Amino acid sequence: MAIPDDFDAWFRLLQTPGLGREGARRMLAAFGSPDAALGATAQALTELGGPALAATMARREPECEARLTAARAWLADGAERHVLTLGDALYPPLLLQTADPPLLLYVQGRASLLAAESVAIVGSRDATPQGLANAREFARELAQAGLSVVSGLAAGIDGAAHEGALAAGGTTLAVVGTGPDRVYPARHRALARRIADTGAIVSEYDPGTPVLPEHFPQRNRIIAALSRGTLVVEAAPRSGSLITARLAVEAGREVFAVPGSIHSAQSKGCHALIRQGALLVESAADILEALRGTRPAAAPAETGDEAEDPLLAALGHDPATLDALLARTGWPSAELSAKLLELELDGRVARLPGGLFQRRIAG
Repeated sequence: MAIPDDFDAWFRLLQTPGLGREGARRMLAAFGSPDAALGATAQALTELGGPALAATMARREPECEARLTAARAWLADGAERHVLTLGDALYPPLLLQTADPPLLLYVQGRASLLAAESVAIVGSRDATPQGLANAREFARELAQAGLSVVSGLAAGIDGAAHEGALAAGGTTLAVVGTGPDRVYPARHRALARRIADTGAIVSEYDPGTPVLPEHFPQRNRIIAALSRGTLVVEAAPRSGSLITARLAVEAGREVFAVPGSIHSAQSKGCHALIRQGALLVESAADILEALRGTRPAAAPAETGDEAEDPLLAALGHDPATLDALLARTGWPSAELSAKLLELELDGRVARLPGGLFQRRIAG
C-alpha cells in the first residue's frame, strides 16, 4: 500500500507537543485538514486556542522529523505495511463511530480485516490453565463461525485467544500498545509473525515506540471498538480487561463474561461484570446467538447439505446433545458418533463445550 500523500501532515499534527488526540481533532474540526491546521496563521490559532496554541504550533521539533523519517522507512519496507488516516476510505467504520478514534493506525498484515466481523477476547495475564483452555476454545469456535478474533497480544488470555483462532485456520487481529515493529512480551515474537501472516498487527503508535505502561489502557479502547462484542474470560477485580469491558459498553458493544469458581481471584472480575449486566456465557454458541440478535438476519435457507444429510437436518440450527440426536435420529450410538465425527472433520459440525454439537455457521 502506498504511503498516503497527506501522511506527513497527519503525523506532524499528531506529534505536536501538548496537542494530543483531542487537540488534534479540535484543529481538524476548525481548519478542515491537517495541512490547513499546520498552515494556519498565528491569528487564527490564537482565536481558536489562545497564544499558547499559536506558540505550540509554531515549534518544529527535530525529534518529530526523525520519527517521521523512521515511520516512512518502516512503511516502505514491505508490501503488507499500511497506515490508515482518520480520513482514509479503509478506516474501520466501527472505530470511526467512537468518541476517541485514533488519527493514525499502523497495520502489519491485512488492513481489510479491520472492517471484518469480529469479537474481542481479553482476560488476565496471570491466567489459570482452565482459563487458557477456555480462551483457546472460544476463539477456535468463533473463528470457525467466520468471526475474526481481536485481542492484545499480551501474556495469558490474549495469547491463548490468538492461538485458538489460528489453530482453527481463522483470522485474528492483535492491537498492541507499542509501535507495530515491537513485540511485547518478547516471547510472543513467533506468535506475532503468525498473526501478521494471516491477520494483522494494529497500533496507533508509530514504529519504534517502546513499551510504556500508559499506552496499554489506551489501546484497550481500540480492541473494544473494533469488535461487535467483548468476551472476558478471566479477570481479577482490578484487571485491565475490566477497562476494555467498560469501554465496550461505552461504545455500544456487547459484553460477555465466563463464570468461574467463587474461590478464584481470577473469576471475581467476571462475576462483577455479570452482576453489572454482562451476559454469562458457557459456549461460543451463547455469543453467536446474542450477536445474531443485534442485527437483522435473513431467514435461514435450506442448503444442499440440509436437504441431503439427515443428521444435519436433525441437528437443526441450535446446539444439541448426543442424547438429543440419538432420540431424533433413532440411530445406534456408534453409527451416530461416527457420522458426527465425519461431519466435524468436514468442517460442517462444531463440537462445543459441555458435550454439545452445532452446525458451523458460514462466515
